[in-house]
Amino acid sequence: MTTDGSWRRTAQERGDAVTIAVDGEPVRACRGETVAAAMLAAGAAFERDRIGAPRAPLCNMGTCFECAATVDGRPLTRTCLVPAREGLIIETPGRL
Repeated sequence: MTTDGSWRRTAQERGDAVTIAVDGEPVRACRGETVAAAMLAAGAAFERDRIGAPRAPLCNMGTCFECAATVDGRPLTRTCLVPAREGLIIETPGRL
C-alpha cells in the first residue's frame, strides 16, 4: 500500500439528501454524487437507440457524451461532471 499521498480514500459517508428535477419529476440524490449517478439510480434512460432501447453513460468521466442533457438551461451538459445540488433542473425530452 502506498502512503505517498497519490491515492486518497473516497468519502465514506453519503452527503445530505437533495432533490433534483428530471423532466419535471423529482429525483432524490445525495450532495456530492453526480447528476448522472442520481439519474442512473432512479432508472432514467439517457438516450435511446434506433429501436428505442435505453442507453446509459459509458465512461462517467465526460468523454462519451451519452449522459448529455440540458441542466439549468445549458444544453449538452455532461451530467456525469455535474455535482447534484438542491433544485437543479434537468431536461431530457422523452428520455425518462
